[in-house]
Amino acid sequence: MIRVLLADDQTLVRAGFRSILSDEEDLDVVAEAPDGEEAVAQAGRHHPDVVLMDIRMPRLDGLEATRRIVADPRLAGVRVIILTTFDLDDYVYGALRAGASGFLVKDTEPAELIHAVRVVARGDALIAPAITRRLIAEFAGRVKRPEPGPELNALTEREREVMALVAAGLSNDEIAARLVLSPATAKTHVSRIMTKLHARDRAQLVVTAYEAGMITPGWLTP
Repeated sequence: MIRVLLADDQTLVRAGFRSILSDEEDLDVVAEAPDGEEAVAQAGRHHPDVVLMDIRMPRLDGLEATRRIVADPRLAGVRVIILTTFDLDDYVYGALRAGASGFLVKDTEPAELIHAVRVVARGDALIAPAITRRLIAEFAGRVKRPEPGPELNALTEREREVMALVAAGLSNDEIAARLVLSPATAKTHVSRIMTKLHARDRAQLVVTAYEAGMITPGWLTP
């Protein structure tokens, strides 16, 4: 059973999400929060698998709430999906840097919402859709890149290649096909990269790859 926390200051939005998710046998909405501070408190109380976090809320916004949840070692297994709207796209990269595992547009289709929760719950990140890749690429190019950490030097050439493809939004199967590897080998490479970089999930690999200059917007061709 995947346990979900809904954090949004609009009661009707929370009710709509609860209605959609509660119809699924493997999803359970364990708590709701009308603001960021309550979201952090409820995460600590219920230890959900996934938090659906509105980016703009009173008292504490979704980005800071995400940072606090991610920074709490007691909540190491909690994954956050940021809810945004197209007029808030500037926040997307910041959300991933804050530790979110991905983001959803608030008017997403029910099936996409359900799929997103399942994907993030199993430890993957919402980075595959083309729109996500474009947004990450666009806004990653705007930020000042810090010096890459020494951990990157521990990566092999193949691991750097795999990490760049992860950053471009490719799945393990797509990476395997592009590099002529078995899916199991691609998965092993990704797992080793995450271990070496102490990455929480694939979303963190995306951020690290852009900040280290391993990938530039639009470099990958179909």
